[in-house]
Amino acid sequence: MATVLSRSDAENTAVVSGLFGAVVFLAAFLLFLAEPIAAKQLLPVLGGSSSVWITCLVFFQTALLAGYLYAHWLAPRPDWKGYISLLVLAAVMATVWAFYSPVPDYGDRHPAMAVFSALGEWIGVPFALLAATSPLMQIWWVRMHSGPVPYRLYALSNLASLLALAAYPSVIEPHLTLGTQRGVWAGGFILFAVVCAQLALKSRATLSQSAAEEAFPADHSAVSASRAEKTMWLLLPMAATMQLSAITVHLTANIAAIPLLWIVPLAAYLLSLIVAFQFPGLLRGGILVRLVVLVLASVGYMLVKVDYSWPIALSIPFLVVALFIVCLYLHAQAYALRPCRASETTVFYLLFAAGGALGSFLIGIVSPLVFRFNYDLPITFLVTAGLALAANWRGYWSQRILWGATSVALAAVVVMVHLAYQHDTTVAVRNFYAALRVKQDEYSVPGTTVRTLLNGSIQHGTQIFGSDELRHTPTTYYAPDSGIGYALRFCCAGPDGSARPRNIGVIGLGAGTIAAYGRPGDRIRFYEINRAVEPIARNVFTYIRESGASSIDVIPGDARTSLERSQPQGFDVLAVDAFSGDAIPLHLLTTQAMALYRRHLAPGGVVAFHISNQHVNLAPPIALLASAAGMQARRISSPANEPRGEFVSTWVLVSDNTAFFAQPEVAAHCRPIERNRGLRLWTDDYSALLPVVRW
Repeated sequence: MATVLSRSDAENTAVVSGLFGAVVFLAAFLLFLAEPIAAKQLLPVLGGSSSVWITCLVFFQTALLAGYLYAHWLAPRPDWKGYISLLVLAAVMATVWAFYSPVPDYGDRHPAMAVFSALGEWIGVPFALLAATSPLMQIWWVRMHSGPVPYRLYALSNLASLLALAAYPSVIEPHLTLGTQRGVWAGGFILFAVVCAQLALKSRATLSQSAAEEAFPADHSAVSASRAEKTMWLLLPMAATMQLSAITVHLTANIAAIPLLWIVPLAAYLLSLIVAFQFPGLLRGGILVRLVVLVLASVGYMLVKVDYSWPIALSIPFLVVALFIVCLYLHAQAYALRPCRASETTVFYLLFAAGGALGSFLIGIVSPLVFRFNYDLPITFLVTAGLALAANWRGYWSQRILWGATSVALAAVVVMVHLAYQHDTTVAVRNFYAALRVKQDEYSVPGTTVRTLLNGSIQHGTQIFGSDELRHTPTTYYAPDSGIGYALRFCCAGPDGSARPRNIGVIGLGAGTIAAYGRPGDRIRFYEINRAVEPIARNVFTYIRESGASSIDVIPGDARTSLERSQPQGFDVLAVDAFSGDAIPLHLLTTQAMALYRRHLAPGGVVAFHISNQHVNLAPPIALLASAAGMQARRISSPANEPRGEFVSTWVLVSDNTAFFAQPEVAAHCRPIERNRGLRLWTDDYSALLPVVRW
C-alpha cells in the first residue's frame, strides 16, 4: 500500500511540475505575443514611426513592473484565491480586447500619453497578470518543494518570449488578420487560465500546508542581501534596457530603415537573459570582461564617425552582437548578486523590473525631451562602464583601473559625438517622432551652399543655393525626370495642350521640395505628422516661400486621419511620400487607404507613391491595391545626378486615366510591375511586410 501511495505521490509531483512549466511558458509566450499585436493596432493613429514601438516598450516594461509588484504583494499569501480572482478579470478584459478594441483618437495629447492610454485600456490587466506569473510560480515552487529558487523557470519564460517574438513576423502576421490575431491571443489566455486553475487544484493543499508550517524554512541559514546588492539589482537591468532601447533607436534611425528590425535587438536581449540565468558558467568572467571592453571600444569608435555610413551587412550584426555581449555581462552580474533567501526572490524580480522600466523610460521618454541630438547610445555605454566600475570596485585593483579608464574614454566619446553633431549643423530639434537636424556645407557641391534635412542618417530633403536656377530646382528624389516629376508635368494638360492650374496633395513634408513645381494658379496641400518639420521647411529652406503656387497649406497630424475628416479635395496628383524613413506606415497602403485617396482625387487624377527604399519592395502590394481598385499601376525609376543633388529614385504611379499613361513621354519611362504570387491584398485588418523584404 505504501508503495502505491509513493508512486501516486511521485506522479502527482510530476504533473504539478509539468503544470508549473506550462504556466510559466504560456504566460511568457502570450506576454511577448501581445506586444507586436497591440503596437501594430496603434500605428494608424500615430503614423507608423519606430518611436511608437519604443514608447510601447516603455509601457510594457512599466506593466511588467506592475506585475512584479503584484507578485511581491501576493507572495506572502499562498492562497490561490486572489490570483484566480484577478485571472478571471484579466480573461474578461482579454476577450473584450479580442472583439471590441477601437483605436482611440488622442487629439492634442502627447503621442506617448496616447500609447499608454490605449495599451492600458486594452491589455493593462492581462499583461500585468502574465508578468506576475513567473516570479509567483518560483515562490510557490519553493514552498511546495522546500528547495532552492528554480531560476531556470525564468530562463524558460525568456525562451518562450523569444519563440513568440520569432513566430509573429514569420508565421502569425503573414497568415492571420489583426482581428484574428487578437482572437487567437484571447483563446490562448483562456487556455492559460485553465492551466492555472488545474495547477491551483493540484497544489492548493500543499501550499496551504507549507504556509501553516513555515513559508521559507531554508531562509534561516541564508544571508540577507545588502543595500548595495539591492541597488545593483535595480541599476544593472536599467543599463541593459537602456542598451536595448538605444541600439534599437540607433539601428532604425542611423543604419537602415528595415521593417521589423526592432525584433532583432529584442531577441538578442532575451537571449542574454536566457544564457545568464540558465547557463551562467558558459563564458568565464575574464573572457566576458575582455569581450565587453572590446565592444565598448569598437562602438565608441563607430559613434565618433557621426556622418559616416557603415555598410549594413557589417553594422547591424556588429551592433546586435555588441548588445548581446554587453547585456549578457550586465545580466550575469545581476544573477551573481541574486538573493540567497527565497523570501527575497520577489524583491529581486521587482527591482529587476523597476530597472528595466527606468532604463526604457530614460531612453524612450526623457532623452527626446532633454536632448536636441540623439546621444542615447554614447550615454548608455558610459553608464554601462560606470556600473561595471561600481560592481567591481571591491574586487582586484586591476578591475578598478580597467573600468575607470574605460569610463573616462567613453566620457570623451560623448564629448566628441556632441562636437561632431554640432559641426555644420545650423538647426537641431528632437521630439517623439524624430531627431531632426539641418546640415549646411560648401563642399559637397563645389562653389555652392547646400542645406540638407536629416533624421539620423536618412536624408529628407536637400537644397542647393549656388544660383537662382539651382535654388528653385527640385533635388534628391523629386527631380524633373523622377516619377513625381512626370506626374506633375503631364497630369493636367488642357484641351488645347496648354497646362492648366493643378491641385496637388503631398503626404510628407520634408524640406517642402515638391513646392518647387508650383506655378501660378496651383494649389498645394502638405500633410505632415511631425509638427517640428514645418518651421524648418518654411524658414530654413526656401522651396515653400519662393514657390510660384498661389496657395500652399500644411495640415498637421496623421495624413490618413486628416483626409478622412475633410471634404473631397479634388487632387490632380496626390504624392504619398512616407516610406523612406525609419518605419513603413502600412495604414497608408491598404484597400481602405486607396479608397480614401480615390475619394480625394479629381477625375483622371494620379496617386504617386514614393517607394525608394533599399530594404522593402513596395511595388507589388501597390500594384495589387491598384488592380483591386480598378486602376493601373506603373513604376518609374530615375538615375542619380550628383552635381544637381539628384538621387536614384523609384515611384509608382497609380491612375484610372489610360490617356495619362498613353502619353509618349510617360509611356517611354513607365515600366510594368512584377507580380508577387504569394502576396495577399493589404487591408486595415491584414498586412505583412516580411513577403516584400529584400533579403
